[in-house]
Amino acid sequence: MAAHNKSPGVKVVTVNKTTKSVSILAVALFLLAAASLRSSAQTVKSQIQRMSGWENCVACAGANAAGPGASIYTATTSSPSKSGLSRVFSIASSNPYADALWWKQLGAANGAYNLKYDIDFYLTAPQNSQALEFDSNQANGKRRWIFGTQCNIAAGQWDVWGNANGNWIHTGIHCSMPSAYKWHHLTWEFKRNGSYVDYIALTIDGVKHYVNRNYTSRASSVNELNVAVQLDLKGNHVAYKEWVDNVTLKYW
Repeated sequence: MAAHNKSPGVKVVTVNKTTKSVSILAVALFLLAAASLRSSAQTVKSQIQRMSGWENCVACAGANAAGPGASIYTATTSSPSKSGLSRVFSIASSNPYADALWWKQLGAANGAYNLKYDIDFYLTAPQNSQALEFDSNQANGKRRWIFGTQCNIAAGQWDVWGNANGNWIHTGIHCSMPSAYKWHHLTWEFKRNGSYVDYIALTIDGVKHYVNRNYTSRASSVNELNVAVQLDLKGNHVAYKEWVDNVTLKYW
């Protein structure tokens, strides 16, 4: 009887181990499926700097969309580059504080609520820059979410765009003049939260800073999604260039 009683006990232990293994396997498969679903739902636009059709403006980049004139150009180049083909933006002007904006339309993505903007940038004369701007804009035919950001070199900190209020707002996050002849990596994380623009976080050269600010978006009848780069001159009779590489926008 003792041997008979022990045998079922061993079997019960074996069944429990098997059940536990099956449960762990089921959980693992569920997590894998969930991760796969998230991955498949995410859209990635990469190497945007290589794409043709970049648009630009000078006056519209200035105060009240009526900035001073400047000489600008953009082109792809193999040097300097990280991926093998970067894009260079150039500005020069005899007018003080001239600006230039370039943007690349990526098509509407009305169902996207989360955006991640990655970019590598390189400068040779950062001392001539007032600010370096990195933006993404989304509109769904009713509202426009302007994810506007800039390294405000003059003020020494990162700013975000107040959207409906139409103003730059200091975040208190330090941004000094980027060092010359060196690639810098920037990542911005944004969220479209109802009618609000959420600035989640920025990561510059591997250091992450949480911004956690949100502002009201504005009305718009446009459908679009784009990334943008803007150069601001510090004074007059100056010029500088910025190279960008591995420009990527992820959205879901």
